[in-house]
Amino acid sequence: MKANYKNWVPGSMVIGLFALAAVTAVLFVLAGLCLDGKLRIILMMKSGIITLILLDVAIWMFMLYRAFDYNGKRQLAKEIIEKTAEYVKLPEKGKGLDVGCGSGALTIACAKNNLQGTMFGCDIWSGSYKGVFSKKLCEDNARAEGVDNVCFVEGNAVKLPFEDESFDAVTSNYVYHNIAGKNKQELLLETFRVLKKGGTFAIHDLMSKYRYGDMNEFVRKLKEEGYEEVELIDTTDGSFMSHKESVFLGLNGSTLLCGRK
Repeated sequence: MKANYKNWVPGSMVIGLFALAAVTAVLFVLAGLCLDGKLRIILMMKSGIITLILLDVAIWMFMLYRAFDYNGKRQLAKEIIEKTAEYVKLPEKGKGLDVGCGSGALTIACAKNNLQGTMFGCDIWSGSYKGVFSKKLCEDNARAEGVDNVCFVEGNAVKLPFEDESFDAVTSNYVYHNIAGKNKQELLLETFRVLKKGGTFAIHDLMSKYRYGDMNEFVRKLKEEGYEEVELIDTTDGSFMSHKESVFLGLNGSTLLCGRK
C-alpha cells in the first residue's frame, strides 16, 4: 500500500475549467454563425472574453497541478512539506498540532521527524476539498507510511477545539489564505493560543501584505509579548522554490513564520 496525498489542486477542478472554456468557445462560434447585428457583436465579445479568462485560469491551474503532483517530476508539494516539517520539534512524549492537515502529509512528515512525540492533524475536510481530502485518507496514509504516532480529528482553524497551551508545537501549510473573510493575523493568534510556553511553531502560507497585512509589525508584537526566535523566511529565495517559479505559479508571497513561544 502506498500513501496517496492527492494533489493540492484537484484534477476535477482543472478539467472543469477547461470544460467551461470549451462551452464558452462553442457559444462564441454559435453567436458568430447564427446571429446578426449588434446582438452578435455583444455575445461574441462577451463569450470570447470569458473563454480567454477561463482558458488562462485553466492553464495556470494545470501548471500548479503538475508542479504539486507527488508522482510528477517537480514534486513541489513534497519539498515544501519536508522542509516545513524540519522546523517542528517535539520534546519527549510531546504533542504537536498540524492545522488544516488535508491529506495528512505535513502531520505525517512531522511525526516521522519526532518519533518521541505524537502529532495531531485537524481539518474540517469540507468546502472545495470535500471528497478529495478526508480523515480516512489521512489515516490510510499514516498506515501506508508505517507511522503510528499520529491522530486525526475534526477541527476548524477559526476556532480550534483545544484548550489553551495544549501542544508543544503547531504547524500549518498553505491553509489560512484559503479562509475567506477572516483576518489572517487573528487566525495565527488562534493557532498560537493552543501552543505551550516554550513550544515551537512553523506556519507556511502566502503571507503577502494584501492578505496578511504588515507581518513585520506582527512579528515585532509577538516578540514584545515574549515570543522568541521569531522569523519571517521568504521561501521563494531558493529555499523552497525560486522567485521565478513562485511568480510563474502564482505563489509569490510564500513565507514561513517560525519561532518559539
